[in-house]
Amino acid sequence: MNEICINTPSSAYPIYFSDNFEDIINALKKFFPSDRKICIVTDENVNKYYGQTLLEIVSSAYKEVYKCVFPAGESNKNLNTVQEIYKFFIEKHLDRNSLILALGGGVTGDMAGFAAATYMRGIPFVQIPTTLLSQVDSSVGGKVGVDFLQHKNMIGAFYQPAFVYINLDTLKTLPKEQLSSGVAEVIKHGLILDKSYFEFLESSYDSFFKLDHEVLEKIIRRSCELKGSVVSRDEKEAGLRAILNFGHTLGHAIETLLNFKLFHGQCVSVGMVGAAYLSYINGLISKEDLKRIEKVLASYDLPVRIEELNKEVIYNQMLLDKKTKNNIIHFILLSSIGKAVRVSHVNTDQIFSAIAYIQNDVL
Repeated sequence: MNEICINTPSSAYPIYFSDNFEDIINALKKFFPSDRKICIVTDENVNKYYGQTLLEIVSSAYKEVYKCVFPAGESNKNLNTVQEIYKFFIEKHLDRNSLILALGGGVTGDMAGFAAATYMRGIPFVQIPTTLLSQVDSSVGGKVGVDFLQHKNMIGAFYQPAFVYINLDTLKTLPKEQLSSGVAEVIKHGLILDKSYFEFLESSYDSFFKLDHEVLEKIIRRSCELKGSVVSRDEKEAGLRAILNFGHTLGHAIETLLNFKLFHGQCVSVGMVGAAYLSYINGLISKEDLKRIEKVLASYDLPVRIEELNKEVIYNQMLLDKKTKNNIIHFILLSSIGKAVRVSHVNTDQIFSAIAYIQNDVL
């Protein structure tokens, strides 16, 4: 079991890398005595694969272990589901010394983390991400929350886990579409922070889809290191952390307007193409770089165009983004491959030009 450490102003915690669930007992015992009540929170899909296995493993070392299962899907990432989770916590008499294990993808991690952050004003939780997207992104950094009135992650908090436990073997049960969705955030990390990492990804798509263990571990570990380096310097998005939103302003608008028909990473992929195009027309990157970015995204079976949405509707949805201030949409753009910059001078014509580009306009 390997590990790296995430250091933030509010806490420091490890990310453990393993290829099984058995090692989690050693991790848990470092932090929590055996008299702790533990509740596994997971969705119906993940529960079928790993719920009972994790319950039995944890129960071998802890006396009271419960499992709370909720309906799967982004459409259930809301306050109604959180209310049901609270009810379960109360029924099982969980208290401030209890522990929540968030077993699943980003929806589970965000929602179980939010429930932990707000139940009794905060109880500890552990992230156990089972999708590539959650392993490289949502489980790292302490953002938790739910969607509200179709606005993605509108209600939430910054609340760091006690630790993150990544079992790489869980990727073997993921559909190819979900693997592709996760790698969108991986490519983002290379684009905004590490050119050599982007170049590694550029040539690794074949090994990635073959689930080559060495390649997967390198990808997950490096992405966690890169995101951790940003979070450690800016825990609550006061400045630097905003670069992690590259592709998300447009991507979140698409995701919401399509009523979450596409996976998060697929929408972010299209959003990154739009942001790369804005970088190009602002003279920050070359046309060759723009096309290179599109080629890499496409090589991982990620979409680079979306045609079925009205330009005005997309723009108006972008105005509802949490990062929009005084009706000015702030963008993260690329000053080069491997380096990001935050800008607020993108005008409306340029934004509409970027929307047109992702709707199949060509240069």
